Amino acid sequence: MTYQYIQFEERHGVAKLILNRPDKMNSFNAEMHAELRDALDSIQSNKAIRVLVLTGAGRGFCAGQDLADSEVRFVPGQTPPDLGDVVERHYKPLVLRLSNLRVPTIAAVNGIAAGAGASLALACDMVLATASASFILPFAKIGLIPDTGCSWHMPQRVGQARALGLAMTGNKLTATKAAEWGMIWEAVADESFMTSVDALAQQLAVMPTKALMRTRQAMQIAHTHTLEQHLTYEGSLMRELGKSADYIEGVSAFLDKRSPRFTGE
Repeated sequence: MTYQYIQFEERHGVAKLILNRPDKMNSFNAEMHAELRDALDSIQSNKAIRVLVLTGAGRGFCAGQDLADSEVRFVPGQTPPDLGDVVERHYKPLVLRLSNLRVPTIAAVNGIAAGAGASLALACDMVLATASASFILPFAKIGLIPDTGCSWHMPQRVGQARALGLAMTGNKLTATKAAEWGMIWEAVADESFMTSVDALAQQLAVMPTKALMRTRQAMQIAHTHTLEQHLTYEGSLMRELGKSADYIEGVSAFLDKRSPRFTGE
């Protein structure tokens, strides 16, 4: 598939997806959604890829849904578009692909992340942002709720009080404050941002991928379990990972006092 609205790069086990509508602050249209789904499916099937970095072209990460796009454009006097259908066809598949991707995902927020753009970042495993970046949940200002998984991710990351406050006011949250709240992994000085992103991506790319993904799964499901249930679940994951090639390599390297060479298997 030829991409128009995203860029897709792969190097040394790191895939980089760049939202590429800089003139529209990388806001979503139907074509961008289709391209993202295709690229994520390619990453899922490519065992050489060990980590994904998702970022934006130009001065912003993503401004959310393009309200001028034909699928969501409101025309006075006409029947409003079915936004639930848009969520089902575009945003739900996007978030589920990211959440179930077989490799760690890093959102590199290089500027404003608003609406579904902020939600997209939160759907990734780790979020790094420039110190000058900011997050906005403006849904209530146009009579909507935070979607694209935002109303699921935000309370878990920052707690109910802060999540509701941000969603109801639509106030801007700086990247520095987001890091202080535990909403994102780190706010990085603008001038060293991509160096930090690349270093984190390379760190994750040589780690035991299957163990990282089982860690994600355990933490995603933890709030639905009692402690006893979760201890049993942890045992099932440990049973699986204890038979993996990377566990054998990790223990062997430890005993041999050398650096492990993980393959992700």
